[in-house]
This record gives sequence, C-alpha cells and structure tokens, in this order.
Amino acid sequence: MPHKVTLLSVGFVTHDVKRYIVSKPDNYTFEPGQATEVFIDKPGLRDDKRPFTFTSRPNDRILEFTIKSYHDHNGVTHALWDLKPGDSLYVDEAFGAIKYQGPGLFIAAGAGITPFLSIVRDLWAKGELHKSHLLYSNKTKADIISEHELTHYFTQQDNGILMTLTRKSAIGYISGRITEAILKEYCPHPSGRAYICGPKGFVAAMKEITTKIGFAEESLVTEK
Repeated sequence: MPHKVTLLSVGFVTHDVKRYIVSKPDNYTFEPGQATEVFIDKPGLRDDKRPFTFTSRPNDRILEFTIKSYHDHNGVTHALWDLKPGDSLYVDEAFGAIKYQGPGLFIAAGAGITPFLSIVRDLWAKGELHKSHLLYSNKTKADIISEHELTHYFTQQDNGILMTLTRKSAIGYISGRITEAILKEYCPHPSGRAYICGPKGFVAAMKEITTKIGFAEESLVTEK
C-alpha cells in the first residue's frame, strides 16, 4: 500500500529544479540511488504516478526529492511545482537498480545526477567516498544541480570532478558533450565501476564509450 506523506518544505535548487522535503513513514527503507513512485493527493492526480529518486540519505529523518519540472505540458512535475508545505503526497516502496557497488566513475547528465546525490551524500557522511570521480554534463551553468556541494565532495582526498556544458560555454567548464576523448583523458586507466544516469540517449552513448575505453560491461551500473 502507498504511504501518505506530508510536504514539509519546498526550495529552489536551479531555475527549473526544486527540492521537496516530505515526512518519512515509520520503518520506511531504501538504498542510496533508489527511487519510488510518487503521486499527489489531489483530485485528478491520484492515478498519475511518476518515479522520482531519493536524494536524502537512508538514515535521514525525512525523505528528500530533487525534481526538475517540465512546464510545456500539464504533467506531474508541473503540478508538483505549485505545491505548498502541508500538501499531501503518496509514496510507494523503493525500487531501482542503481546502488553503490564500490569506487569508480560517476557519469551523469542533467537531472540524472539525482541518484548519485543520495549515494555520495551517504558515502561522504560515512567517510567512505574514496577513489571516485564525477563527470557531469549540463546544457548551461544555470542548469547544474547542487554544483557547490558536488564540487566540495569530489575535490577532496583522491576524488576528482569535471563538468561539461553543451550549449553555453563558461570559464572552468569543458564545452560540448562528454566524448570518448574526454573519457580517455580523464580516466586513462579504467577501473572499478562506471555509474551512468541521464536521458536514454545519453546512457546508451556512455555505455558504448565506457566499454570502448576499457570498462568491463559487467562493471556498468545503470537503471534497468
């Protein structure tokens, strides 16, 4: 049965992404990287479920979702945008194939960073974010989700971070998409896992490139 939760707070992350913090049902569990189906407790929306990734940690006393809204059609993300604290939602049980399986390379595009937010936040809190790197692609600098937080995590110890912009260049960022050449330069000796999340075309392209440069196919972690 779905769990009824209360929206506790809403805040901007970027111009089209908001952070939604909701109450956490008793004994509710998930693994970092997983998602759940969410629907809004309002007439006309109760049958419209959509999957969203947790960006909170499993031990947090609340559940957090970081969601990009699309206003070109009257869908769930558009309706979420207008919710206020006190509104009710429902969440199902957790599911998903993206889970931490050891150090490696995280590769994300746009809102595909969300499962990795939960993973790296959890690893950082445990002092276990070692020997991992992040490649993160966005259209413009304004679209980058949680940039300062991610930079903090991945510029410590033996971690690394590289961000690319595909539509508007900026100082300190690589212009263009993540290519084979970029991956070869950034990861000359592929090892560990390659975690990939983003639009379907992006995931397909990154799976092809990562295996081409030397990652074993069984080392790729993506949503099924």
